[in-house]
Amino acid sequence: MQRPPSKPPQNNFFFKPPVNFRLVNEVDRLFQQGLALLNQGRLEQARDFFEKVVKLNTKHFDALHLLGIIAAQFKAFEQADVFFEKAIKLNSNNAAFFCNRGNVLKELKQFESAIAHYNKAINLNKNYALAYLNQGIVLFEIKKYEASLNSFDKAVIIKPDYAEAYSNRGDVLKEMRRFDEALASYDRAIELNDGYAEAFFNRGVILFELKYFEESLANYNKAIELNRDYAEAHLNRGNVLQEVNKFGEALICYDKAIELNNNYAEAYLNKSLLLLLLQDFEKGWELYEWRWKKLELTSSYRNFSQPLWLGDDSLAKKTILLHAEQGLGDTLQFCRYSSLVKKLGARVLLEVPKSLKELLKDLEGVDELIEAGKQLPTFDYHCPLLSLPLAFKTKLDTIPFSKAYLKADQNKIKYWQKRIGNLDGLKVGLVWNGGFRPDQPELWTLNARRNIPLNTLTQTFRFINVNFFSLQKGDPAESEIRGHEIEYWPSGNFFNFADDLVDFSDTAALISNMDLVIAVDTSTAHLAAALGKSTWILNRFDTCWRWLRDRNDSPWYESVKLYRQGEDRHWAPVLELVARDLIELNK
Repeated sequence: MQRPPSKPPQNNFFFKPPVNFRLVNEVDRLFQQGLALLNQGRLEQARDFFEKVVKLNTKHFDALHLLGIIAAQFKAFEQADVFFEKAIKLNSNNAAFFCNRGNVLKELKQFESAIAHYNKAINLNKNYALAYLNQGIVLFEIKKYEASLNSFDKAVIIKPDYAEAYSNRGDVLKEMRRFDEALASYDRAIELNDGYAEAFFNRGVILFELKYFEESLANYNKAIELNRDYAEAHLNRGNVLQEVNKFGEALICYDKAIELNNNYAEAYLNKSLLLLLLQDFEKGWELYEWRWKKLELTSSYRNFSQPLWLGDDSLAKKTILLHAEQGLGDTLQFCRYSSLVKKLGARVLLEVPKSLKELLKDLEGVDELIEAGKQLPTFDYHCPLLSLPLAFKTKLDTIPFSKAYLKADQNKIKYWQKRIGNLDGLKVGLVWNGGFRPDQPELWTLNARRNIPLNTLTQTFRFINVNFFSLQKGDPAESEIRGHEIEYWPSGNFFNFADDLVDFSDTAALISNMDLVIAVDTSTAHLAAALGKSTWILNRFDTCWRWLRDRNDSPWYESVKLYRQGEDRHWAPVLELVARDLIELNK
């Protein structure tokens, strides 16, 4: 399930009417009328009066400034920036001018310039709490968390009753994973403003991360009580309900979020993943196309001039580009569809990451394999790999090639046969950790849930009389075991050839020499299963949609057996069950 991060509120524009002018001329009269309308919230009418003021007096910096504020309210940020720049040139001693221009520059993604303008505002007014607040928001957005926290701290020192600054401070502390301090900051915001829906929402985010699901739900309920139209709170409420297996209620929450915002990509995507988990493939695949509108995935969208193929158009004598997306495991799982596309009469191009190219060079149905980043040949249609189930209207009983569809290189298989030599007992490949992606913090929490600490694994497996082989690639897990194998496996039945696994074709050849692979939900688990190797997957309680619910097998891979966490979300009981089955298998 996809979880939206908590977000600080938008920048606040500061408006305080200047000291009243005496009505000595037409300019002053028009300006005062504009002020009155602005105070009443009648922005368009106020704008008309300020435009008349500027037409009569091009150096009226207060009118220019207020025109900038009005333009910003209508999200005409480039126009607002022009007004603020003119006002500042005419009066460079007004802190509000610099603060408000900083807000507009932030919206224009000119972050460094925005920060510089906040600093100028603060230099003009050392006690300008709002400038510190808005500066902190920009620093938060560009992930300078220590500097952001410092700005919010200064804001609350200047203004101890600044609820919004305390709430934003909590957001920073949450991202720094200083959860207790973040909760305390939200508590202070709520103490100052008990109607602060966003603070309750953000408390819910942290409590969810800490697995206090009942308390998290209570905070989302409070946020919704305060703001019935809070689409993000309805979405996150659905996430909590899904986490505790209240799937029907979760779907209602996702639908409510969509009702409030019919372009809410995260809500559509979360609904699609839950429908797929519940085996409603028809609706699930259709809604899954919303993934391309989700912020974290838009950078992966391929904006080709050629049309997207989703199964409707004939591919006879046409060339289609199938292209990888998301993780390596996704590519390994869905590349199986290439042969089905080929049977439609198409010439099939397949673009994959470099680490998979050697492995997939002989994949059935592929006419030309292309390394991602290289120049693409001419083609007529394209389709992302994870859209192929939609194109083929895949149902539970029509999943293709569930036995095996990948093969390892025979020469590499023979190399590993010689390298391993003759060993008594089972040969078991192990993966206990998924790859860490430093550029994708939205996946860190998921990784923490699916990974098994090395100590936890070895306490259960170290004395089982089989031969264990590390298939663990990717730091920090790969480095943690390197050179310390005998410390974790003092009986000497653990072999680590990870340094010799250059790409997935090497891993596939080593797997082919195993009797069994035991792995957490990673790309290596998909590789082993796609090779048809007996694969035991150690699955977290909040399972990925592809492993469905309440079953220990998989319709995607006949060779897979699933070992699922219980509601306690602990790995020890799972590993004990695996150990018993492994000992029995080794008899």
